[in-house]
Amino acid sequence: MLTVSKLAKRCGLSRSTILYYESLGLLRPARRTASNYRSYTDRDLQRLQQICTYRNAGLSLEDIQSILERPESDATAILKRRLVELDSEIAVRRQHQRSILMLLQAKNSIGRNKMMTKDKWVGIMRGAGFTDDDMQRWHREFERAAPEDHQEFLVSLHIEKEEIARIREWSRGSAE
Repeated sequence: MLTVSKLAKRCGLSRSTILYYESLGLLRPARRTASNYRSYTDRDLQRLQQICTYRNAGLSLEDIQSILERPESDATAILKRRLVELDSEIAVRRQHQRSILMLLQAKNSIGRNKMMTKDKWVGIMRGAGFTDDDMQRWHREFERAAPEDHQEFLVSLHIEKEEIARIREWSRGSAE
């Protein structure tokens, strides 16, 4: 028999995670000892290890519960769906890499060509696959992380003061 702490340690989880999984029904409620301590079996350990395996594969707790509660369910379909989701997430990250490379190239050319403009910058971002929403998120994050640098960057694009003020205002307003 395993206590909640020992079960958690065996799987590299916190005690609260075990209790959370139990509250969701992923783990069956533990039996109680005469001293009212939770007591888990080897079967509970195996189930938790299975949960951990699925979590390590990036499955949601809802998907894991679906697989565990209905053994006849098609775990393969859920795993294939997650694989497609990961492919999509990787594609987005690759696009971010390309955008960063373009930004670095643009930064290197800014020193040589002092006339980087808003239109050129927007063209670079669009060429890298950024949508209007992506660019707005980019501005919000820039404003949140480095407001002074964001101001300096906007000035370097030769944007009018009023427009800079509007960009920074909605960047701050949307970030809250």
